Formats: sequence, structure tokens, C-alpha cells
Amino acid sequence: MSSPSKRREMDMMKLMMSDYKVETINDGMQEFFVEFNGPKDSLYEGGVWKIRVELPDAYPYKSPSVGFITKIYHPNVDELSGSVCLDVINQTWSPMFDLVNVFETFLPQLLLYPNPSDPLNGEAAALMMRDRPTYELRVKGNSNLF
Repeated sequence: MSSPSKRREMDMMKLMMSDYKVETINDGMQEFFVEFNGPKDSLYEGGVWKIRVELPDAYPYKSPSVGFITKIYHPNVDELSGSVCLDVINQTWSPMFDLVNVFETFLPQLLLYPNPSDPLNGEAAALMMRDRPTYELRVKGNSNLF
């Protein structure tokens, strides 16, 4: 790859060509929104969320920053800020990955396999461990089902 900016451009184009609705901020490629559908066979199936993505200057050598704009009830997502506890992205990220991987692998994994032992939303984590049926009702009640 000739440069990080060229790679950023290619990854953005690949994301847009992958049927994701992408909305750039200030016509740049550093920050943008992506419409994300809840993964099949998860409590979030049928929901649609607006995700904010910020690419660091060192992208693809440093992982993107990802956060939910649309409210979601999940142990690993901060309820107020939408910040995502994505240790998985930060720890396993390498330049081999691209933006499509975030939406086809990392976020679906997060929603399919919440980790209540490393919460950003302590209430959701406690409820998930204490009373799974009530947790599932709460997730479905707070999902963005269109």
C-alpha cells in the first residue's frame, strides 16, 4: 500500500460497495456514520443502529474508534456515550483488517457474545448475569426495530 491515506480511501470505497449506508462528516474520510443491522440469530436481529467511526491518523496501523449513536442496551456499550468496549478490535487489530471487518466480524461478535465480566454498562452486565430473561426483554425493548 502506498500510503495510509490511499488505504483509507480504498477501505472507505470497499465499505460503501458492501451495501452499507455510509454518511461522511464534513466530506472527509476521517469520520463517518454507518448504518448497522443487528446480526442474525442475536437479540439485536431486526434492529438498525447508526454507528460513528473515526479513523486515527495512523490507520490502518491503529484500529478505528467505533461508537453507537443510536441507543443500545448492551453490557459492553456505554449507555450514555455509545462508546464500545472493543478490546477485541484493539488487541487483534492489524493492518490486514479493513473497515468491512468491523461491520461483518467485530460488531456482530460483540452483539452475539456480550462479555458481562468486562462491562461499560454495569447495569446491563449485572442484569444479564442475574436475570437473563429480563435482560433479554430489556434488550429487545431498547432495540431499534424498524
